[in-house]
Amino acid sequence: MNYFELFSLSPSYDVDTAILAERYRDLQRAVHPDKFANASEQDKRLSVQRTAQINDAFQTLKNPIQRAEHLLALKGLELSHESTTLKDTQFLMQQMEWRESLEEISDSDDPDAEIQALYDSFDTFAKQITAVLKVQLASDLASEHLQAADQIRKLKFMAKLQDELARAEDALLG
Repeated sequence: MNYFELFSLSPSYDVDTAILAERYRDLQRAVHPDKFANASEQDKRLSVQRTAQINDAFQTLKNPIQRAEHLLALKGLELSHESTTLKDTQFLMQQMEWRESLEEISDSDDPDAEIQALYDSFDTFAKQITAVLKVQLASDLASEHLQAADQIRKLKFMAKLQDELARAEDALLG
């Protein structure tokens, strides 16, 4: 299913989330199970299924990483449930540096500054990756799509690292 079509949006990495939310509410109102309380069992079941599809589509399109994966899936490149590893040596080295910094936070004289520095570093790197990703996703070349898949893998790693940093920050706060 093309989630962009469902929400009457053109397939693009950049999505106006306000428009997306508005269309989500409109679609939910149209198919909400309460509207089918007096309908046949089949119509009730279809309403519930349609509501679930709309929810899945909305969650996918509002999340930048999932949206990028969906765009690639529409182009014939499925990333969900894959186990491909990155071969970008520079990125792997950066990962190791970030992990070391994460481990050293609790021993730091100024953990708040270390945490903020990591957040800033993650943000800068994610913005760089996203800029490249947007261009690759807009391309019609299969080679660009394969490179976009690597950018998505990097963003997924960054999201996990961001979660770990948030947990480390919470642990320091007590």
